[in-house]
Amino acid sequence: MIKEVGRLNLDDYKILDTEVEKIFRNIEKGKDALAEKQITDLGNTANYFVREELGKRLAQYSGNGEMDAICGRLLDHFIYGVRATALFYFYYKHQDHPEIIIKTVEKTFESVPWESETICFELWKKAPNVMQEYMPAWAESDNEKKRAISMHGMENIASRHPQYVLSFVSNLLDDESEEVQKKVCHILTQVGRQKPLQCYNSIRRWLIEGDDTRIRILWQTMKKLANIYAQRSRRDKTNEFMNVTQKTIAEWRNDPDPKVATMGAKLSGIIAKKKKRENQNQKAANSENNYYSRQI
Repeated sequence: MIKEVGRLNLDDYKILDTEVEKIFRNIEKGKDALAEKQITDLGNTANYFVREELGKRLAQYSGNGEMDAICGRLLDHFIYGVRATALFYFYYKHQDHPEIIIKTVEKTFESVPWESETICFELWKKAPNVMQEYMPAWAESDNEKKRAISMHGMENIASRHPQYVLSFVSNLLDDESEEVQKKVCHILTQVGRQKPLQCYNSIRRWLIEGDDTRIRILWQTMKKLANIYAQRSRRDKTNEFMNVTQKTIAEWRNDPDPKVATMGAKLSGIIAKKKKRENQNQKAANSENNYYSRQI
């Protein structure tokens, strides 16, 4: 029995391999209905890792049977796990043809949202040029979920192509969808961490040009970055991020534009409060440590 939750172990993989061999044999014998039932039974699970590993193993099929047709039908199955398994089949089968994967995800981004997002994230890493070709059209869709997923994983190219990412996001700054706004905020935060100078320059320009809706999105982004800056831990914070963020906030406080100056003052206040609170916590921890040291 394959586990219902968590990562798979060697025994789970052995069970999957055995079951997939049975599926392959049935397809070769023309027993498509039986093979489809076996895939459905295995894919009907809440375990993400089972879905992915099953889809990956099914993609290794090299015979002349109807595997594509079977998994194509299963993309529309009423059980979520079965749809996800079929999606992973096409993802792993077409690793060398990302445009086919993108067209498949275009059918599943609403019906299999988690796995579709995972695949888009990976495609921005593995096939950024192809994503740059297809995603601008998605960003113009009437479907808010499609507009949002067009950005999912874009942070993977932020360090190499920050201007492309910033230009892409600028077209969605005034989107009224909350889901799109959250994605814009997330992507801008990641660009800010990796390429702060380019990001802050763009945000300042957008602030000056923007209305209240845009200001709210940019405020959420800058508030996140200010909190990251003020954290005591230096994990994942480069010297460039620290120096540029400090300099930018100081400059914004004295900016001639009132919107920028107001945000600079608010960000400065966030940092001051957070540092004060962390210093108080550190003093309390030191005091407690000293107390226990005296007891010993």
